[in-house]
Amino acid sequence: MEMASTPRTVEEIFKDYTARRTAIVRALSQDVDEFYGLCDPDKENLCLYGHPNETWEVTLPAEEVPPELPEPALGINFARDGMNRRDWLSLVAVHSDSWLLSVAFYLGARLNRNERKRLFSLINDLPTVFEVVTERKPVKDKPTADSGSKSRGGTKRSSDGQVKSNPKFADDGYEDEDDEHSETLCGSCGGNYNADEFWIGCDIRERWFHGKCVKITPAKAESIKQYKCPSCSLRRGRP
Repeated sequence: MEMASTPRTVEEIFKDYTARRTAIVRALSQDVDEFYGLCDPDKENLCLYGHPNETWEVTLPAEEVPPELPEPALGINFARDGMNRRDWLSLVAVHSDSWLLSVAFYLGARLNRNERKRLFSLINDLPTVFEVVTERKPVKDKPTADSGSKSRGGTKRSSDGQVKSNPKFADDGYEDEDDEHSETLCGSCGGNYNADEFWIGCDIRERWFHGKCVKITPAKAESIKQYKCPSCSLRRGRP
C-alpha cells in the first residue's frame, strides 16, 4: 500500500524506520496542534501512521485482513479528552515506538541473526519517540562484566537467586540531573561509587561494597544465591 518496493537489507529497513520515525516525531512535536485537532474522540477508531516519505497521517486502520504491515495502536483519539495533554501525547509516543519496531522487524523477518542484531543496534542508537516527546535523556551505558569490565553496575543476588540491581544506580532508565552516583558509599572502606569498579550488595543490610573490599569477584558473585557482608556473617549464631 505504501511501498513501491519492500525494503530487504539492513540499510533499507533502517532507512524506512528513520523516515517513519521522523514523520511521527514531527506529528507529536512540530505539528502537534494539527495532530491534536485531528484526533477527535467523536470519530471512529483512528491510528497515527508514519510513512516512508516522512509524512504522517491520522486515519482509519487498514481494511484488509491480515494487513500488509503491522498496524499502529487503534483508537488513539478516544483517550484524548480524558487525559492530560502531555500524558496523552506520551502514551501515543510509546505506542508509536512499539509500532515502529514491529514494522522494522516484520520487514526484517528474513534477516539472519547478525543482521537483526545490527538493525537493532542502529535503531537503538537513536532516541525513541517517547524520549523526544518527553525530552528525557537516556542514561549512558556503563561498562559491564560481560563486556570485559570489572563493573557490574552494582549487582547482587537475592535469596530467590534473582539478580538485583542497585536501585541507587538504576531507576526507570533515565537520570535526573541532580542524581549523583557518588552518594553511594562502600560499607567497608567508605569510598565513593565508581562505575569502573565491581560492587556487590548485602541482602541483609541493603549496603553496598567494593568487590575488592569483601574479596568477591564478578565470577564468584554469579554463584552466590544470597550475599551476606562480613559483619552480617559474624552476627550469625549470636543471641
